[in-house]
Amino acid sequence: MKEIWKRRIALGAVFLVLLAGVGIVSFYSGFRSGAEFPKTLIIKGVSGIESPESPAPADFSTFWEAWDTINSKYLKSKDIGGEARVYGAIRGLVGSLDDPHSEFFSPPDNKKFQEDIEGNFGGIGAEIGIRKDRLLIIAPLKNTPASKAGLRPGDYITEINSTSTTGLQVNQAVQMIRGKEGTAVVLSILREGWEEPKDFKITREVISVPTLDFEMKGDIAHVEFHSFNSNLTSLFYRMTQSEEFKAAKGMVLDLRNDPGGYLGVAIDVAGRFLPQNTLVVSEEGVDGKRVEYQAKGDAALANFPVVLLVNEGSASASEILAGALRDQRKIKIVGKKTYGKGTVQEIIELHDGSSLKLTIAHWVLPSGKILEGDGLKPDFAVELSDEDIKNERDPQLEKAVEVLRGEISKL
Repeated sequence: MKEIWKRRIALGAVFLVLLAGVGIVSFYSGFRSGAEFPKTLIIKGVSGIESPESPAPADFSTFWEAWDTINSKYLKSKDIGGEARVYGAIRGLVGSLDDPHSEFFSPPDNKKFQEDIEGNFGGIGAEIGIRKDRLLIIAPLKNTPASKAGLRPGDYITEINSTSTTGLQVNQAVQMIRGKEGTAVVLSILREGWEEPKDFKITREVISVPTLDFEMKGDIAHVEFHSFNSNLTSLFYRMTQSEEFKAAKGMVLDLRNDPGGYLGVAIDVAGRFLPQNTLVVSEEGVDGKRVEYQAKGDAALANFPVVLLVNEGSASASEILAGALRDQRKIKIVGKKTYGKGTVQEIIELHDGSSLKLTIAHWVLPSGKILEGDGLKPDFAVELSDEDIKNERDPQLEKAVEVLRGEISKL
């Protein structure tokens, strides 16, 4: 039997449309399946099989009663295999958690995910999630079909190729949006302030996830993080060692539309801004115990003036970094309230190639704030309108530079 594999994800609840999907579980158990699967399973807290004490006791005999009724009564029962029924049951089980970050995926979906995370993907280049039971754009990545088409964080997707997204899970939406390079997908988008949805026809491309951009604005360094992927730590280090950056008196760290990525990368980057052993974030699980993650970097920028830029598309690792820098260094935040993705997901691959993506903990900032659902409120709230974008104005960045100059003047 394949060894169980676990991977922890700092993103959770959110999926890159350019990704195929995230793998999940297959779990076939029951008192009638023992002859087919020579594996002993004890399900605690379930009467009809076994009933020790459990935090969630249930009468599992009702399930088998429904199973038998379907076998004997359903018109097309012979057309639906046992595996398909079990997968459906697991989807229902995961759905009962009412957690948009926990999902079930069949073995083919899991395989696609493993192929996709190698680095380049076909799609539109946006991360999507579910908020208040509605499918929405979390962040369109820079220079991708999604951003070029004009999609914005917080846009609700009402239809995909004329099919309603009501009740659609993220992985299902991902499969519908992805497709062959060069083909088009039509998304019906409803944006705040619009009376009716508008259609966006977007041509799919092979997506390469961007990482970092940097430019000098006078003596101010404008640094944009697009993703907390494995390249960010080294790219950021090399940038700060450049002669161009050494002329900077301060930095605007722009995390807008950065949906996050690896926790370890966020900790590494924080270690350049914070003294060693400074708390960056804690992980709190079901048992209430906390695992602390502390800065371990060179703290080369520990006294360097910084202002943070965020918006609705800043999520996960972006929020962890921004929250830690505000809590530990009182660094100011400019822009819009962040997405509020503050849970930890673990992907557990099981013996048949399926896997379960399950929320197992949440992040707690040094101040004690829990990120999930609430996000970070900026110290200076600044809107960025469609008119601003059309006329290539950026009042959020302008405000961040203004605040940063104020911080520099205090030195």
